[in-house]
Amino acid sequence: MTETTQRRNTATGTGKQDGGTTPQGRRGDSTAPPEARGSTAVADVVVAKIAGMAAREIPEIHNLGGGMTRAFGAVRQRVPGGGSGVTQGVKVEVGERQAAVDLDVVVEYGAAIADTAADVRTNVINAVERMTGLEVVEVNIAVDDVHLPDEEEEEGESGQEGRRVA
Repeated sequence: MTETTQRRNTATGTGKQDGGTTPQGRRGDSTAPPEARGSTAVADVVVAKIAGMAAREIPEIHNLGGGMTRAFGAVRQRVPGGGSGVTQGVKVEVGERQAAVDLDVVVEYGAAIADTAADVRTNVINAVERMTGLEVVEVNIAVDDVHLPDEEEEEGESGQEGRRVA
């Protein structure tokens, strides 16, 4: 009997539970590890922003999004409050513990597409898993276009031709 009393006193002094009883009070089970005290929900837009930024960190990636997506993104960026377009070309599915990412990319001319896709995939997985704690089960990459070095001048000129002067 003395031994049992001493164990309970020792357990109470160290903060450990005895016999599976739950401590009473507002804080609940103070012996549970911090990661088990509550839940964290990560929104789809958070994962999409992280994935978009991580994909853009790869030098061979010119832009994200397909042709129409980029066109709408350019219009949206010019509208006040339209957003920055970080999630342009990024689609995600987020579950409780896992995430899947789909990317539409434009690659710089001359880049090895397979190597660039592998670099993007690695960077996106590392960034999303590190920042959110979610397991990234897949990163699907669709290469929608190749950016040629002289395309920027042509895009600027064609944009001028399409404007009306009143």
